[in-house]
Amino acid sequence: GTAETLLSMEQFHVSEDFGFILPEPLTDLPEYFKPWMDIAKNVPELISSHSLRLRVHNMPLLETHLLQSHRELRLAHLALSTLTMGYVWQEGERETVKVLPRNLAVSLWEVSQRLDLPPILSHSDTVLANWKKTNPDGVSAFSNLELLITLPGGETVRGFFLVTLLVELAAVPGLKAIPEVISGVHYNNVAMVTKALNVVGQAIDSMKQALKLMHDYVDPSIFYGILRIYLSGWKDNPSMAEGLVYEGVQEKAMEYSGGSAAQSSTLHCFDELMGVKHEGDSGAFLKRMRDYMPPSHKHFIENISSRPSLRNFVLQQADEHLTHAFEQCLSRLVDFRNYHINIVTRYVTIPASRAKQLHISGRESAEELDTIGKAPTALEERGTGGSGIMSFLKTVRDKTKDGFIPQFAGENQDPSMTTIQKATSELEI
Repeated sequence: GTAETLLSMEQFHVSEDFGFILPEPLTDLPEYFKPWMDIAKNVPELISSHSLRLRVHNMPLLETHLLQSHRELRLAHLALSTLTMGYVWQEGERETVKVLPRNLAVSLWEVSQRLDLPPILSHSDTVLANWKKTNPDGVSAFSNLELLITLPGGETVRGFFLVTLLVELAAVPGLKAIPEVISGVHYNNVAMVTKALNVVGQAIDSMKQALKLMHDYVDPSIFYGILRIYLSGWKDNPSMAEGLVYEGVQEKAMEYSGGSAAQSSTLHCFDELMGVKHEGDSGAFLKRMRDYMPPSHKHFIENISSRPSLRNFVLQQADEHLTHAFEQCLSRLVDFRNYHINIVTRYVTIPASRAKQLHISGRESAEELDTIGKAPTALEERGTGGSGIMSFLKTVRDKTKDGFIPQFAGENQDPSMTTIQKATSELEI
């Protein structure tokens, strides 16, 4: 249709079937890179035997120019950045390191430069390029998916990354509708915009349904006490206040944020489409997270952002169905963000206060000491990306509410209030 002429997804490497997910990631590198993969495929075991650092020290420095395709580079980035997290956090927050050894640092740096990604584990590694179907001909359901490379935390790690992958997958019809919205606005076609916005709204709702699977597959105490430290970086992190020296790259230490859902391009796209404005610290953090995305995805977001305002179009047309479709999308976005706050409460806030109680009372059970009690105290109230998580998420949600249309012509009541009340009422834990 006319949509492709204005904004083509494929030009920005956004897949019609998988959105921002890398379609069919490679599961192995050429034989030459076996020294990396042998370690990367056994990270949990090597950490639990406290021998990952030793294995990295004994690793040869390999020639990264032998990596050829985009998929080879993505798998190399996933493997090397996972090794980096394991190397830095092998002993928890206690014995961190100041220097990443040359044979790992130089390779990760070179691969990162070629992909224009930062030299640290991010959402584009752990989620977007870290999956395969058990049965290649089967569906993309949780039971038929597995990770290529994993971290300590067993089934909870698989659950956390794969449920996040399913949220990305649920967004795909909505992403495909974005060029339709943009074309409809351009051609002054109210019906086209309304129809496409209804698809976006449904996709955001499907994302929320997918996110609910966290409760089935992710154990709060294992996520909080074990996995989370391996996702945290060396920027805004008291455990690594000086950052990390990448040996053989530069002498000065560098700071990078840990992995975070804020690095997912999906909600950035929907926010730009809907005209949701994030300002202040949370806006700055979200903007900075775009540097952790594959560059073509970041450009896709910027392209949406450069288009004429959909919100103004909706206000000018004053069409009941169009306005309703727009409001519905916003209210689904608020719903999704409320549900995410819910999840964070269960997986971060509650275990954090439990950990505080344990440390104060000294009455930990052995099992809890093993999980929650081991959690890094520096991370207590923070997201893995380093943000003060609750105030950040609530600000982001409230900014989403600001996008509601002031009122329908000829109606006394502000329709957005009912939507907001509905969204807020979902906040019971």
